[in-house]
Formats: sequence, structure tokens, C-alpha cells
Amino acid sequence: MSSVAVLTQESFAEHRSGLAQQQVKVAALNAEEENDPPTYKDAFPPLPEKVACLEPAQEPAGAWSKIRPIKASVITQVFHVPLEERKYKDMNQFGEGEQAKICLDIMQKTGAHLELSLAKDQGLSIMVSGKLEAVMKARKEIVARLQTQASATVAIPKEHHRFVIGKNGEKLQDLELKTATKIQIPRPDDSSNQIKITGTKEGIEKARHEILLISAEQDKRAVERLEVEKVYHPFIAGPFNKLVSEIMQETGTRINIPPPSVNRTEIVFMGEKEQLAQAVARVKKIYEEKKKKTTTIAVEVKKSQHKYVIGPKGNSLQEILEKTGVSVEIPPTDSSSETVMLRGEPEKLGQALTEVYAKANSFTISSVSAPSWLHRFIIGKKGQNLAKITQQMPKVHIEFTEGEDKITLEGPTEEVNVAQEQIEVMVKDMISRMDYAEINVDHKFHRHLIGKSGANINRIKDQYKVSVRIPPDNEKSNLIRIEGDPHGVQQAKKELLELASRMENERTKDLIIEQKFHRTIIGQKGERIREIREKFPEVIINFPDPAHKSDIVQLRGPKNEVEKCTKYMQKMVADLVENSFSISVPIFKQFHKNIIGKGGANIKKIREESNTKIDLPAENSNSETIIITGKKANCEAARHRILSIQKELANITEVEVSIPSKLHNSLIGAKGRFIRSIMEECGGVHIHFPTEGSGSDTVTIRGPAQDVEKAKKQLLQLAEEKQTKSYTVDLHAKPEYHKFLIGKGGGNIRKVRDNTGARIIFPTLEDKDQELITIMGTEEAVKEAQKELESLIKNLDNVVEDSMVVDPKHHRHFVIRRGQVLREIAEEYGGVMVSFPRSGTHSDTVTLKGAKDCVEAAKKRIQEIIEDLEAQVTTECTIPQKFHRSIMGPKGSRIQQITRDYGVQIKFPDREENPAPTTEPAVQENDEESGEGKDAKDGDPNSPKKCDIIIISGRQEKCEAAKDALQALVPVTIEVEVPFDLHRYIIGQKGSGIRKMMDEFEVNIQVPAPELQSDIITITGLAANLDRAKARLLERVKELQAEQEDRALRNFKLTVTVDSKYHPKIIGRKGAVITQIRTEHEVNIQFPDKDHENQAQDEITITGYEKNTEDARDAIMKIVDELEQMISEDIMLDHRIHARIIGARGKAIRKIMDEFKVDIRFPQSGAPDPNCVTVMGLPDNVEEAIDHILNLEEEYLADMVDSEAMQVYMKPPTHEEAKAPSKGFVVRDAPWTAGSNEKAPDMSSSEDFPSFGAQVAPKTLPWGPKR
Repeated sequence: MSSVAVLTQESFAEHRSGLAQQQVKVAALNAEEENDPPTYKDAFPPLPEKVACLEPAQEPAGAWSKIRPIKASVITQVFHVPLEERKYKDMNQFGEGEQAKICLDIMQKTGAHLELSLAKDQGLSIMVSGKLEAVMKARKEIVARLQTQASATVAIPKEHHRFVIGKNGEKLQDLELKTATKIQIPRPDDSSNQIKITGTKEGIEKARHEILLISAEQDKRAVERLEVEKVYHPFIAGPFNKLVSEIMQETGTRINIPPPSVNRTEIVFMGEKEQLAQAVARVKKIYEEKKKKTTTIAVEVKKSQHKYVIGPKGNSLQEILEKTGVSVEIPPTDSSSETVMLRGEPEKLGQALTEVYAKANSFTISSVSAPSWLHRFIIGKKGQNLAKITQQMPKVHIEFTEGEDKITLEGPTEEVNVAQEQIEVMVKDMISRMDYAEINVDHKFHRHLIGKSGANINRIKDQYKVSVRIPPDNEKSNLIRIEGDPHGVQQAKKELLELASRMENERTKDLIIEQKFHRTIIGQKGERIREIREKFPEVIINFPDPAHKSDIVQLRGPKNEVEKCTKYMQKMVADLVENSFSISVPIFKQFHKNIIGKGGANIKKIREESNTKIDLPAENSNSETIIITGKKANCEAARHRILSIQKELANITEVEVSIPSKLHNSLIGAKGRFIRSIMEECGGVHIHFPTEGSGSDTVTIRGPAQDVEKAKKQLLQLAEEKQTKSYTVDLHAKPEYHKFLIGKGGGNIRKVRDNTGARIIFPTLEDKDQELITIMGTEEAVKEAQKELESLIKNLDNVVEDSMVVDPKHHRHFVIRRGQVLREIAEEYGGVMVSFPRSGTHSDTVTLKGAKDCVEAAKKRIQEIIEDLEAQVTTECTIPQKFHRSIMGPKGSRIQQITRDYGVQIKFPDREENPAPTTEPAVQENDEESGEGKDAKDGDPNSPKKCDIIIISGRQEKCEAAKDALQALVPVTIEVEVPFDLHRYIIGQKGSGIRKMMDEFEVNIQVPAPELQSDIITITGLAANLDRAKARLLERVKELQAEQEDRALRNFKLTVTVDSKYHPKIIGRKGAVITQIRTEHEVNIQFPDKDHENQAQDEITITGYEKNTEDARDAIMKIVDELEQMISEDIMLDHRIHARIIGARGKAIRKIMDEFKVDIRFPQSGAPDPNCVTVMGLPDNVEEAIDHILNLEEEYLADMVDSEAMQVYMKPPTHEEAKAPSKGFVVRDAPWTAGSNEKAPDMSSSEDFPSFGAQVAPKTLPWGPKR
């Protein structure tokens, strides 16, 4: 048993005083060593010598060997999949089928690049490029998805499984990536020791080998647990774990000692068996030795001092253990015990005890009484006051507890005492010169007291040098606390109470404004609401949060002001309501581009003249509705203009039909289905119903005259049916049958309608249910139509297969252009499938599959096409090549229309580019000139040129009709006389004017070249378009002539003589004054150019209408008269405060200049007198401004003196040590030093100091031997 001696802190004093002080040796740096420069070889190690290829590779000597080679970030690997292991062996689909899709997917997933190729043995080679990780992932995917998979099992002891898995499964993932296999390890609760491997044969072998290696390695390892009493663990670990680390390093064994906080006695050893045994023996030896030699003593240490004995992170305990070899055991924090146990060799316990008490007494805790409201003043702004104390005594911790009237200090005893004295002085000083007051103000007024962005409260704080604490909204507290200078506190209290009293007498009014107008009233960047607030500065306007969907806008302020603001805002809202009237105008889609005009000219003009907002549907939208927004009268005017454009462009008529308003909803149908079917059936007419609730019976139909009549008849018929007895039935049929049921040109469905009298409505592309067919009418008619349609649908569902014979010479016509003809037949005849034999089979049998009726109709259509092909003839139509482009129309639209209308094919000849004229006439045998025989057909000069002949193919009668239509498109030319000086205006900027006219009237306008000086402009186009184009051209000429006359009047010039010293004032800041004069009087004002010496420097030129120039002159002279009355005065202003008076970005000085209406100029840098400031303006204003500036100077200089005095205490003086001048980089034993023939290297030489990668001339130097 070890003896225990109990000592108290007091009884230990005598023992402690008898111990000798430990001597501390301080090692000084050797001055010679410090100043000794490195050798040349140390500073510049030689490059490794090149070794012979046959010699075994050795690690190169020197510092260069430490440099690691840089690895490429992108690698390339090739994987081979043998034929027998390939998943996809279909040779015909190489590069297309599933194999290619999988490779694309792998590339997207992994980010690696894959290239496939087939070897001669039909094996698959895959080249994978990318980052290492991406390549490995891609390889795993390739093996899993392109290679056939095998599986195998390997058995290893269950306890080795965790080593295969590794930490967080990392080792298993790495193994799977390396071997491109899937490894399945049984769960811990599964008794099986079998590991399953899935992958290629090669991969399985690799994985199996790796797993067996891991297991074999673990067989060599062992684990041992040793029970050691917890109190002896510190001796085994050693101070700062040095002893256990040493044992681990020497034996290669891992030793796990449980931490002090864990109540376990077991020490765990892991490693190879022999080395583990050595480590266990050493630990046992230490344990046995310490158990025999050590004894313990118990000492009493205050609980509050335990943390100082432990030290940060237990460092103090470790220091005691290191110095004395004694372990100090501290009771846990949750224990109330103050007994500290020391364990060690008896002769060392005394020294350890000294250390324990020294650590315990090194720190103390003290407190200073200070009212809690003073705490933040003691801390200071951003902790400045406190920083002065903590910088001097960094080990002292100062703690302020909210709500407590004390400050706690903790740290080294001496420093705590000093800090306590300083804080007590600070507290005493603050109590003597500071006070606080508390006032009660209803919390609903708090944000008004604060003001926008804290404007009100910040002003009070700055003015009275006080701190004001207003509780946050969520506290719902009425108490406001004011702290600071006693006089300032009283003043601030008085002002805040006055503000609160005024607010209680204010009026709050709720204004109801629709939320949709809030954004407009506020303005895009708040500019409109800012304008209102400036107009009514005493009124606070609060808009609701957009998320709350509220219409209530709150106004608060003096009663009269609130009333005025209410009226103003109500008028603004009334204007907005008036301007938000909206109407929809349906316009045929093909006319939208005409309404927009070239570059949006037409629509822009309508918008400006009618003062409305006009929104057109997107080009790719199916909508034909144009929406006009603005005042009602303006919207109607814009609507009328848009409709008139449509009326001009097409033969559009408008009819009004009276239908009882109660029937309107039933006629329109669900989502407009019924009315849309009538509109589509009648050529896309527009049918407009009055708005719901208007009580109007008038329905408007607009469109081509014939279609309007047809729509009117159907609409009235439908209304009559609805009024008598309307009956509706829904049928369902596959969408592909609909075209066949409707028939070509609506023939089939018209036949059913004529037979039964019922209306049949098919779904449009917008409808959700594409199979729904609706039948409307009288009950008898609907049932009859239903019967007929059901019969047709039943026949369509009866799929049959049939065949017909088609001459192979016609096959190409059906399959060219990706089978367009066959697609059209399938769409028209209920999705019937038509299969032509493959090319090269010499078969003439065509197979048709589909509904019986559809197959029959398709056969009939194919037969018609064949008849057309067999009856086809070719006709020539001669039209000069220069007219071909005009005949084709924009993007070939005209020629496509003729092709569709007459069912023919039209082929234009190749264009002949500038045929070269013959230099010498060709002479015939009879000495006659050949004329134009070179281009002539068969030598006949009257024969048409090849480039003029258009080929038309089709039936004889249709070819003739198409030929007539082509010839009708040949343009004619007229001449228009236009004065030559107007030509450039007609052409417009970059030809925009002439191009617009050509596009609008579909003509070609030829303006003569400038050098010809001709007045004749030629217009070429269709006869129908020429008159309109000519009229527009002459109208444009009149406009230009009027503009010329106006331009002459507008170019009147007037010169004003004004002393050049006044010019900057007339121009104003950033040209504001002169811009206002120019805009107001619509004139151009030119000041003299300073660079032209010959030009009079006091003349200002004004250009514009005569009256406007005179008005502008008067405005300038008025400014000059005011400037002549102004005076200029210089004042001396300390240059140190210039920046403060100017303010951030000149804000402060601009405010002074605006307030006193003066101009203030500060000296530029480098001026002879930096203190001289010039003030210019009217005498009274200059005097007031100077007084204000001098007052500011006095105030700012006083602040500067205070600030400089504070700086002395804020920043301790720095002691700069004189530094010796740098000698540069010095080395010893260099090749160029004495005793060597080498000279010092030239640092500017590329040979002596070669750059990486550069080719230099070989030379024997210290950098290494020749390569």
C-alpha cells in the first residue's frame, strides 16, 4: 500500500519557501552561425547525372531528387472486349444500335471520351480519354454494359471482411474501380464468409487475388488487450503522449489508450505478432515499475482554481508531468470535491505540489460595480475603450453580464488589479458626467420617431450627443431609453415627447386603390412616389406588402396635408383607371406584318398618335388577337385604324347579327369549341360576341364577304336550334380517323350534315381530348348523324390488308422527299399504311394496310396520282430571265401557289451570270454575221435563250393554265419624274426608305446613278401594284419638299456677343443650363472653339426658327445680366479641412452652394496658396456663405485638435530599429571565386540562366554535363 499525506494550502507555505529556485538556462544563438552564408552547392544543387540504360535505376542524389514529376491530368487507356464476351455482336448495326447509345450514355455520365473500333478478330477495342477518375468509372461502366458478366466466390475469415471494405467503404470502391467488377460482401449479421465477385473473367481474377492478399496480410496481424489501472495511464502515455508515441514508432504497433474522460482501463494493442509482444512487454514493465515506486498525496485546492491547474486543453497537467514525472488527478467538474491527488515518486511530490499551487494562484477573479446601462459606454464604439485595457493586459478576461450591475475580471492577479483600477476610474468618470432618462411612447409611433432610414433618430443622436434605445417591434414595448450627457438627455427627451405628442394629434387615412395600380403609382424605381412625398413632405405614405394582396394604402400626417394628398392620389388613380381601358381586336394573322410595318413603323405611328399601348401576339403563336390599352376614346381610334389597314389589304366586310344574349354562352360552347368550329369552317372569319353582362344582343362577324354570309347563316341556324330544342351527343374516334371522316375539303362530313341536318364538331389542336367529336342539333337529326358516324368509325376499326400493282417507274414519285406523298395519303385516309417494295427487288406490288374504307380510298387516290403521272406533259414557257425573281415572289411564295393551284411542277433554268460579249463577230462561210448565234438555239437568232425557258410538267390543260398564270406575273415598268436632289432622301439611310416602299407594294424601284443627274425613277412590278406605288412615291416627294422649306426656315442664324468668362455659367453643370435653353426654345446653340485662335471667343451662335432664336438670345442675356451683378471674394480656409467641407463625392459642398446660391472654388493641388478659397455670387449670398464656411472651419478644427490629442493615447510610439542595408544573396565556394578559372555568371544571359523549355547552345557549366 502506498502512503497518503494530506496537506492544506496554508500548511504547505513553509515547505514551498524552503525549495531552491530552479535555474533556467537560455541558449543564445551563435552570431557566427547566423551570419554564415550557405555554400554554392547548398544553394544551387547540381542536376542528376544521366545514367546508362543498362545500369539498374538508382535514386539520384541531391536535392533535385525531391522534386516530384508532374503527372498529366488527362490520360488515355484502351480496353479490349473479345468477341466471345461481347454483349452486342450484330455487325450490321456497328456505330448505330444499342452499343452506340450505351457509349453515349457512359460519356455523359462519366465525362470521359470514348472511341470504338473493331479488331480483325471481331473483338471490340474501346479507347477512353479523360481524367483518371473519369476513365476508371467509364471502364467499370463499359465492363458492366458491353461485356458479358461472369461471377465467382472467394471465402476468407469473417473478421477480415471489414479490411476489404475499408474506412467508409473507400477500399471496396477503389477495388471495384481498379478491377471493373462488382463485389458483394455478406452483412455482419449473415454467418456466411463467402464474398461474391461479378464481372469479366480477367476482372474476377484480379479482384480475387487482391482480396486474398488483404486476408493474408491480416493473418499476420494480432490484437491484444491489457488491463491497466486508470491512474497509471498518464505514466504510460508520458507527457504530451511522447512515451507511447515512441513505443509505437519503435515497435510499429498501434496502441490505443482511452482518454481521461472515458472510464475504461483497457489498453488495446494492434500490429504484427512479434512487434506487438515487444510493445506489450514494455507497457507492462512501465506499469509494474510505477506501481511499486509511486505514492500519493492529497491537497485541497479551491474548485474555482481547478481549471488553472488543468490549463488550456490540459497543458498545465502535462507540463507538471514533464517537469516532475508526477501525475495530477483532478476531480470531475460535476463533483463538489476540492481534493486534488498527486501521484509519483516520493522525492518528486514536493516539487509537483509547488507547481500545482503556483498554477492555482497564478489567476484570480474580481468584480467592479457599474450600472448595467453604462456597460456599452465602458466598452466604447466597436470596443475601443475596452481595447485599450485588453491590449495592455491581453491575459485579462473582462465579462459584462446583461442586466447585472457588475463587471467580472479574470486573469493573472497583478494584471487583474491594474485593470480593475482602470475600470473603476472609468466608471466613476462616466457616472459623474452621464445620465439617462426613460419615456413612454406608444409603440405604434416608434417607426415614425425613427424616420425613413433612421433620419429623425440619427439627427437627435448627433444634435444632443446622446444614445437612444427604441425597442424592436416584436417586443411591443412602449419604453424608450435615452443615455448620455445630462443636458443632452433632457433636450432629447423633450424633443421626442413633442414628436410623439404631435403624432398623437395626426390623422391616419386609409385609401382604397386597386393593387394592380400600386406598382405604377410607386414608379419603376420609386421616382413617382418620391415626387408625391416631396410634394407632401409631412405625409407618410405606406403601401401594403405585395404578398398580402391588399388594396389599402395608408396616409398619415397633419389633417389638412392628408386631405390634400388624398385628393391628389385619387385624381392620379382616376387617370390610371381611365388609361387602363382595354379592347381586343381580332385581325387575320397574315395582315399582322402589314400592321407592324417595316421596322415597326406603322405600329409605332399608331401608338404615338392614339397614345395607347398595343400588344400583338408572338409570331409563333396561333392567336390572332391584338390587345389595345389606354383611354376608351383612344383605344377605339386605334382599333378603327388597325381595322382600316386590314380592310385596305383584303376584301373584308363586317356584318352585325342580333342573337338573344341568353344564348351567347351556349353558342360559344366550352372553351369556345362550338363558335371556333364555325369560324374554321367558314374560312377563318372572326366572330365577336359582346362582353358578358353588357345586355347587348349584337354579334359581329368580320371576314371575306362570301365567308361572312356563310358564317351568318350557320350562326343563325345554330341559334334557332338552341332556341327550339337543342340536343348534343359526344362520340370518340382515334385522331388519325378524323381527316378521313371529314374528307377532302370537308366533303364527307358535309354529306352527313346535308343528309341529317346535324352539326358535327371535331376537336382542335388546343383541345385536351383529341378523340372527342360533338354532334349538335335536333334529337332526330343528332341520332341519325350518330348512327352514320358510328358506322363509319366501326368500318375504320376493321383493319384489312390489300395490295395493288404500280409500275416501278412511278415508285420514285411516291417515296422521294422522305415519302412525303405517302405521308399525305396516310394523313388524309385514316392513317392507312402504304408499303412500296425495296429498290432493286423489281417488284410492282404495293401493300396497303388499314381500315377497309380507308384502304379503298387510298387505292383510288394512288390510282389518280398514277393517271396524272402517265398523262403528264412538259410545256415550255419563255419569260426573260431578268423577270424570274419577280415571278417567284418572296421566298418563292408565288410559284408555290401556282404549283398548288394547278397541280403542276415548275422548273426554272439555271441563272446565266453576265454572259461575255463576243469581241470579234463570227463570220459564216457566206460572209454573213452570225448576230447572236452564240446564245441562240440551233443557230436561230429569234430562238429564245436557254436561260429564259421555264419548264412546266403536269396534265396538258393544267400546264396551259399554269403558263397563263406565270405570264400574268411578268412585271411591267413605268417612269416617274422626281427632282434629282430628292433622290437620296427617297432612298433613305442605307436604302431603308426605298426598301420599305418596295416591300410594301411588292415592286422594284430603280433610282438612276448620281453621275447621270437624271430625274427619272423607274418602277417595275405587277400592273395592279404600280399605281399604288407611284401614288405613294409622289406623296413622299410632296412630304420631302415641305421638309426642305421647313429646313430653310429652321436654319436662321443669330449671333450674340457675350464675354467668354460667362460661358461656363451659361453652359451650367454638365451642360444643364444650356440644354434647358436648347430644349425649351428648340434651337441649336454653338459656343466658340477654344482651339481656333482666328474665331471670335465671345460670339455665341444660335440656329433655329427666327422667333425661337430671339427667345433663346433673351434667355442667355438674362443669365448674363445676373452674372454681371455677382461678386467674387477670396477667404483663407485651413487646407486640412477642405476635404471635410467638400464631403463624399462633393455632396456637402453642393448642398452649401445650393443653399446659399453661390459658386465655391477650392485651390487645385500645387496651388501657390493652398488655403485660398474663392466664393462667387450675389453680394448678400456670398457674405452669408462665407460666414457659414468659417463657422464650419472653427468646428472642424476643434474636432481635429481633439482627434490629434486622442491619437497620442490610441497608438503607442513604435521603436523602429535601424536596419543595415541588404547585401543581396551571398554564397560561399562558388565556381567563380578565387582559385577557380570560372567567371561569375551573367544573370541577363539565357545561356547562364536558361529558361525552362528553351533550346540553348550547349556549354560546359556548373549546371551539369553536356546532354
